[in-house]
Amino acid sequence: MTLQGHKRIALAIGEPNGIGPEIAVKAAAALHGRGVDLLLVGDAFVIRHYARQHAPQLALLPFDADAGAGFDGPGLHVADVPALPAAAFRPGEILADAGAATVAYVRAAVGLARRGAVDAVIGCPHSETSVQRAGIAFSGYPGLIAELTSTPEQRVFLLLVSPELRIGHVTLHERLHDALARITTDLVVDAALALIEATRALGIARPRLGVFGINPHAGEDGLFGDDDRAVNVPAVARLRALGHAVDGPAGADVMLSQRRHDVYLAMYHDQGHIPIKLLSPMTASALSVGAGVVFSSVGHGCAFDIAGRGVADPQAVLRTVRMLAGMDGSTIQQG
Repeated sequence: MTLQGHKRIALAIGEPNGIGPEIAVKAAAALHGRGVDLLLVGDAFVIRHYARQHAPQLALLPFDADAGAGFDGPGLHVADVPALPAAAFRPGEILADAGAATVAYVRAAVGLARRGAVDAVIGCPHSETSVQRAGIAFSGYPGLIAELTSTPEQRVFLLLVSPELRIGHVTLHERLHDALARITTDLVVDAALALIEATRALGIARPRLGVFGINPHAGEDGLFGDDDRAVNVPAVARLRALGHAVDGPAGADVMLSQRRHDVYLAMYHDQGHIPIKLLSPMTASALSVGAGVVFSSVGHGCAFDIAGRGVADPQAVLRTVRMLAGMDGSTIQQG
């Protein structure tokens, strides 16, 4: 994973009946000519619909890596992925066809990244409900990225990055009982190494990692269970033996109140998501790390209630692009 130099970034437009296409077009228009090449990936007719409203001054330019039609010329570059029937383009509605199209867009964008046509991919908000209605097993972008890169799903992890915090997760979208049963020393070490590599790519040469406890107070020396003593203590010892700057396990509340680390490792979904969304409900980026492809989504949903109304805020996409491109000093500073 590397984020050095001039960047070519694909924006998969996400759930076509949500706000994804709108914020993708708005972001591409706002960053046009600003030192990063952006490629909109999705149904061209959906992109055209929003471009007429939010970027009428910019032409839509077809992108075809095989035909040599790349990023030349001023305008919005579009990789057409014909996946959504025209009759299923109904902003605000949850439809199976839209869920299938969401996956098709990401599949195409990741394919471009694996071929070297783009350096990174950003997935705009998706709807797990619409994807499931399409009959596609789906629990979020990390699992899909694992599938598309032939990486074991348990080796792809989510790292949330906001202006205030970076928090990664050992487990993610699953029943809490199952998540806790699945946490092992090896899994914690793998997640930590993926986070450390990703944080280095974001510009911190020697990141300091804080490992949250599984139980309150990290078990309080066995008073609240021995999970941390059995799982996380040896994981931290192994990471230190590898030469990494790692602290913990400690209670998540204590570690977050001290803010002494560059990145934190949460054990399960809510332990990491709640602090990020409390502090940065609309500006967080969500990186899938460990699959060898630079992929990020944004830390908010597809907002069916405002889809198609022209009022969606592209700030999370803009910040994610700037983070991946190293623009404007937008990555948060070392803690």
